[in-house]
Amino acid sequence: MLSDNGLQGSMGRVGACGGNAAMESFFSMLQKNVLDRQRWSTQEQLRLAIVTWIEKTYHRKRRQRRLGKLTPIEFETINQAVYAV
Repeated sequence: MLSDNGLQGSMGRVGACGGNAAMESFFSMLQKNVLDRQRWSTQEQLRLAIVTWIEKTYHRKRRQRRLGKLTPIEFETINQAVYAV
């Protein structure tokens, strides 16, 4: 048993198994859009490809709850128009 060895399961709270869905979706997109596209010669090239994809694609297109369900680009566009007046 896990508890006999001082280990805990990785699912988190009881009934919270859906909590991993967002991360599974993220890693699935990362796999499809970066990792499966080519082979990299060095870990540094792979690291840069992952960071670039996250910063230029994933974060800019993903709707975020804290931004009122807007993408960061939509949020910035609206706020620039408001502050420009």
